[in-house]
Amino acid sequence: MATNDSRTRLWWLVLLAAAGTFALTMGTRQTMGFFLSPINTATGLGVASISLAFAFGQLWWGLTQPFAGAFADRVGAGRVLLLGVSLVALGTFLTPYMTSTWGLIVALGILAAGGAGMAGPSVLMAATSRLIPPERRGLATGVVNAGGSFGQFLMAPLAATLTASLGWVGALQALALIVLLALPAAFVLRGGPLSPAGAAAPVALPAREALGKALRHPGYLMLSAGFFVCGFHVAFLATHLPGVVAACGLPAPVGAWALGIIGLFNIVGSLAMGWAVGRWRMKSLLALVYATRALAVLVFLLAPKTEAVMLVFAAVMGLTFLSTVPPTVGLVAKFFGVGNLAMLFGAVMFAHQIGGFLGAWLGGRVFEATGNYDWVWYIDIVLAVGAALVHLPIREARPAPRVQPA
Repeated sequence: MATNDSRTRLWWLVLLAAAGTFALTMGTRQTMGFFLSPINTATGLGVASISLAFAFGQLWWGLTQPFAGAFADRVGAGRVLLLGVSLVALGTFLTPYMTSTWGLIVALGILAAGGAGMAGPSVLMAATSRLIPPERRGLATGVVNAGGSFGQFLMAPLAATLTASLGWVGALQALALIVLLALPAAFVLRGGPLSPAGAAAPVALPAREALGKALRHPGYLMLSAGFFVCGFHVAFLATHLPGVVAACGLPAPVGAWALGIIGLFNIVGSLAMGWAVGRWRMKSLLALVYATRALAVLVFLLAPKTEAVMLVFAAVMGLTFLSTVPPTVGLVAKFFGVGNLAMLFGAVMFAHQIGGFLGAWLGGRVFEATGNYDWVWYIDIVLAVGAALVHLPIREARPAPRVQPA
C-alpha cells in the first residue's frame, strides 16, 4: 500500500502534468490575437475575415470538448491528450502558410483549436478529479486552471520576443514546437482513479443518458448560460485586446504585456478560487466574479486610456479571467458526480465557446463598422450583469464545516 508521502508526491505529479499541459495549449492559443495584425498585413484579408477564423476556433474548441470528454471518460485521458497536443502543434505550425480565410479556419480553427479542445479543461479537469481525492479537488482544479494562466503570462511576452528575433512566421513555428513539451503528460494522466482503499471508482452512465439528465437540471442550464457569457468576455479579450490597445493610441508592446498581465493575475485568481470553493457556495462566487467584470469594464470605459490604466484593467480582468472554471467544474461534479464529468463539463464548455465565437467575431465586425470597440464593451457589461444574476437561483447547499485532521 502506498504511504501518505508517496501518494502526495503522486498527486503533485498529476497536478504538474495537467497544469503544464494546460499552460502550453492555453498559452499558445491565447497569444494568437497578437498575430492578427501580422496575418492581416501578410494576407490582406481584413480584420473581420481573420476574426471569423479566430471565432470559428473558439466554437470548435468548445465543440470538441464534450466528444473528447466522453471518449476520455471511457478509455482514459492519455490517448486524447496525445492526439490533442499533436494537433495544436500542427495547426500552429501551418498557420503562416494559409493565405485565405478558409485556410486559416482549417489551421487555426480546426487543427489548433480542436487539438486544444482535446487537451483542454474538460479532459484535464476530469482526469485530475479522478486522480485526486475529493477533499483536495477544489484546490486541484485551481492549480490546473492556474497552469493555463501561467501559460498565457509566459507565452504572450515570449511570442513578442520571438517575433522581434525570428519574425512572426518563425515565432508561430517556434511556439508549435514548444507545445510538444506537453506530450509526456499524456502518460502521467492516462491511468484510472487513485481511490482510497475500499472506495468505489466512479461509474460513467451512457453518454446520451448522462447528457439528457443534465439538460433537465435547471442548475446545469443556468450554469451553462453564465459560462456562455464567460466565453464572450474571454474570447473578445484574447483576440482583440492588442487591437484595443492600438485603438487607444498606445504602443504595440503594451498589448503583449496586457495579455501577459491577464495571465499572471489569473494565476492568483485561479488559486484563490480553488481555495474558496470549499468554503463558500460556488454559485455566489460565480455571481461575484461576473459582477466584478461588469464594474471593471464600466470603470475602464470612463477612465483615460493611458498605459497604466490599460495594465491595471488587464490585472483586474486577469483576476476574473478563468477563475470561473473551478466553481463551474465543482458545481457540475456536485450535481452529477465525476463519472461523466469530462463530457458534462465539456458540454458546458461548448456553451462557453458559443459565447467565445460571438466575442471574437463581433469584435472584428464592430471595429470595421465603427472604427472602435465601444459597442462590444457595452454588450459586455449587460451580459456580465445578466450572468451575475442568473447564478443566484441555482440550488446549492452550503459547504459542510471543515474538519481539521487530527
